[in-house]
Amino acid sequence: MEKMLLLVQSNWANALALGWFLLCFRGYMYYAAYKSHKVPCLVSMLHLYRTEWMQRMLSREVRIADTTAIANLERSVAFFASTTILVLAGLMTVMSSTEKAINLVEDLPFVVVATKQEWELKLLVLVVLFIYAFFKFTWSLRQYGFVSVMIGGAPLPTENPSAAQQKAHAERIAQMASMAAHNFNLGLRTYYFSIAVLGWFINPWVFMLLAFTVVVVLYRREFTSSTLETLMMSSGTDGNG
Repeated sequence: MEKMLLLVQSNWANALALGWFLLCFRGYMYYAAYKSHKVPCLVSMLHLYRTEWMQRMLSREVRIADTTAIANLERSVAFFASTTILVLAGLMTVMSSTEKAINLVEDLPFVVVATKQEWELKLLVLVVLFIYAFFKFTWSLRQYGFVSVMIGGAPLPTENPSAAQQKAHAERIAQMASMAAHNFNLGLRTYYFSIAVLGWFINPWVFMLLAFTVVVVLYRREFTSSTLETLMMSSGTDGNG
């Protein structure tokens, strides 16, 4: 216990920076999820569009365009999933040559010289983040596959489903598509925050500043961007939800 306290005291700046990063990372995730139920945002608006999409899909007998659109979304997710594997392989390579990496950056301005153990800890944080992103991307990929199955099993117009049945099918498929998009979004957010971790290799204060900057960028894009305004105009939703 005493060794642990001494370790924290000697690395208080790194401990503070890591705590701030975790607060920004998890805090924004919870905040965005909570806020999406209160005010219009990219998540809520796109769910409305997915519901409209699936309602129109049920009125078509030929649904090749719908399955093609899902396949395009799957390809985007698969690209990030495969890229994450390459990033993890690169991080493992860097961990095996930590001393060379330290020598490479120690002459840069504002760099706080770190020990080998500190560098390995920072790299381990990056590894954990990209593993988290990989699981989110692959789960999103599977969920988009479920959407394709649900579209294939949806009733055709010739079967004369009732309005209640059509609405239930459209909402279920749209909800699954939104769940897939949500996990993909979590993976993308993790990529953003991983960029902030790179600042930790310079010094803890740059790391903290970048983590906060990522939060600001994500908030502006998801809640106040011109893209959101365009989606709201197209759907006829006003700023009060």
